[in-house]
Amino acid sequence: MSHRLSSRLTALVVPVTTAVVWSVSLEAQGAAKRPMTFLDQQRLRSAGAPALSPDGKQLLYVLTTPDWKEATSQSDIYVVATDRGLPSTKQLTFTSAKNEGSPRWAPKGGWFAFSSTREAPAASANQQQLFAMRPDGGEARRITMAREGVSNYQFTRDGQWLVYRSGKAGEEQLYALAVSAIEAGTALDSLTPTVLTKHATGVGDWRIAPNDARIYYTSADTVDTDEKLRRDKKFTVNVRNAATPTVSLWALDLRSAGYPTTRLTRDTSLAVAGFTMSPDSRYVGFNAVPNNRYKRNITEEGIYADVFLLDTQGNTVERLTTNEEIAESPLSFSPDSKTIAFSASDDLTRYTMKNRRVYVRDVAAKGATFRKIGDLDGDNSVDFWSADGRTIYFNEGFKATQQLFALDVASGTVKPVTSVQGVVTVSQDETSKRFLVNYSDPVTPPSHYTVGTLAELPKKATWVQLTDPNPWVREQIALGEETEISWTSKDGKTVGGVLLKPVGYEPGKTYPLLVAIHGGPAAADLLSFNGGYGAQAYAGRGWVVLMPNYRGSTNYGEAHKNGIVGNYFDPGYQDIMTGVDALIGRGMVDSTKMGVLGWSAGGHWSNWILTHTDRFKAISSGAGTSNWISMYAQSDVQRNRQHYLGDKLPYDDFEAYWSQSPIRYIRNAKTPTMIHVVEGDPRVPSPQSVELHMGLKRVGVPTELFMYPGASHGIPDPRNRLVKSMSEQAWMDYYVLGKGNTFSWRDVLKTLEEPKAEKKVDIKG
Repeated sequence: MSHRLSSRLTALVVPVTTAVVWSVSLEAQGAAKRPMTFLDQQRLRSAGAPALSPDGKQLLYVLTTPDWKEATSQSDIYVVATDRGLPSTKQLTFTSAKNEGSPRWAPKGGWFAFSSTREAPAASANQQQLFAMRPDGGEARRITMAREGVSNYQFTRDGQWLVYRSGKAGEEQLYALAVSAIEAGTALDSLTPTVLTKHATGVGDWRIAPNDARIYYTSADTVDTDEKLRRDKKFTVNVRNAATPTVSLWALDLRSAGYPTTRLTRDTSLAVAGFTMSPDSRYVGFNAVPNNRYKRNITEEGIYADVFLLDTQGNTVERLTTNEEIAESPLSFSPDSKTIAFSASDDLTRYTMKNRRVYVRDVAAKGATFRKIGDLDGDNSVDFWSADGRTIYFNEGFKATQQLFALDVASGTVKPVTSVQGVVTVSQDETSKRFLVNYSDPVTPPSHYTVGTLAELPKKATWVQLTDPNPWVREQIALGEETEISWTSKDGKTVGGVLLKPVGYEPGKTYPLLVAIHGGPAAADLLSFNGGYGAQAYAGRGWVVLMPNYRGSTNYGEAHKNGIVGNYFDPGYQDIMTGVDALIGRGMVDSTKMGVLGWSAGGHWSNWILTHTDRFKAISSGAGTSNWISMYAQSDVQRNRQHYLGDKLPYDDFEAYWSQSPIRYIRNAKTPTMIHVVEGDPRVPSPQSVELHMGLKRVGVPTELFMYPGASHGIPDPRNRLVKSMSEQAWMDYYVLGKGNTFSWRDVLKTLEEPKAEKKVDIKG
């Protein structure tokens, strides 16, 4: 951390003895409150898709409510006044079996559009059409009848057109409705859309230029008709890293008759991956990746892409970076369009885990060297600019919190704007210039707030709360006390994390310990609501939960994040174990009753703990590696594994990979271990879990392997997420506490029975 950061930032460092505590005792909450359960976690509602009105006086948002019994969710649209907040909340749509989403205000205000499945045919239950509605009530009116539904839409800023995309996958085109016709109440049958494109290869990513003169979009250069036909004929084999057509950037002229289109990029060695536009509409920044099937179709954060600048006055393209294996962010433009910026690694010459810096340059200075700025000992980036272009604001983690930071463009120094004991993400609305704040802390599920000026952001008391999707938590649930803590690791380094005490914690009494290890590893556990894989359910059952931000985690500086490079497991392992010892030393934890769990990188460390100590009585390993050699080729990510394990390919140095593979030490394993993985997981493929399971069976360690259907890195189905949580809790109870059964399906099936009547809390709180 730079010595130039202000003392306000230093004040965010909270030692064990003086940590800010979110204390919620049973006595304070009242006898009616009960501990949280894993089923409660599945019932949490979420508020999303916030949309401020052009004058900043109202906010539309979508409230999504899970339906546990049907294993689905349902969403409706609400509106709230930004000056009055929660008491002014009003529900606008009431489609109990259908979903509303993507609300957008008409540029001149007075009404909004949204997408909905409310009139979708039975054969296409998820088909979205667009509807118009006034925020002061009344019925919504359908305004599109697209055969294949509407995938997305946008208003022109002048309020003349509503443009949307529709069509079969890979063949979608752009259409426009006259806003004046919508406002006049023209009947649906007469509300004929204008066809804007008839592009042979369809329209991909698209957006309207700020001056409304053009629509920019990406499109494939060719169509592989044989590829399309073979899938139509049910030859559905997937080819790994299959060759795909080059993608180019195009422009459609909205102000010329016939809406002519122009191809803007012609380098067939590159495929456009995404783009941004300058506020004055003159420049387009885009990222492009080599048209190489083994570099283009990967998931490692676009490490092979570079940044380009298109000047629409002459359609000249300037290549801004030539950095193999460096992931640059999309290009960002200052409000006056005179400065460009992107974020990328501090070292632009090779793949590293160094902190990201911001690179700036005058947009007109073609060929000039970018200036590197940003001295935060963390990732510096670009979220939004000040009106005068002198300051860049970005959200970033700091220890067990997340804050908004201000980067001075001239000096390159960073200062904190907020200092909350929680997680804050701030954005600024382009039209109204109001600030939206997404906030959570240990007792506050994610909720939205707003302020009108930057000066109000540091003062949480001035924020106006706009959403409160889960007031029932505050009214009904007893929560454990959560603090940010730190301790000294084996090598003398200070390590931090989050500590959750049991509900009704009594000083001087010892409790069973659960160590919940986060994934990443380049991530961190924060002072957020119900982190640690739903740790409040354990706190409600009398467990202490430690969430360690071990070596390899973010938010504690570059040295901490890179502390596992070349020696992946041991530094983090020592950090975790010394954290456990610190809690035992404080007289809080019963050292004979300890368990550990984690997912992804948390699963990696769980497997290392399994094969390197017998101090824990039970382990639940989720999507963890067992054999780095086989994992290298099985996973959809290779380059960062290579970097972490010594920067050589496994084919050149098997020992580097094998010596850091938990399966090599399987004969040391003694702890009963439950294993969880999604069968088609692309990131940590299920054969890694199968290898571990077989190894444990062969050495005689109690083990179970749960393989969940799906093809994602996380469990996609809410019922199966509940199965995972309940089964590993039963595993901990049985092997750590010596009670119950290892797992009972009856306990899970009971969750589908009608719940007892509970006190209902209105959404307005």
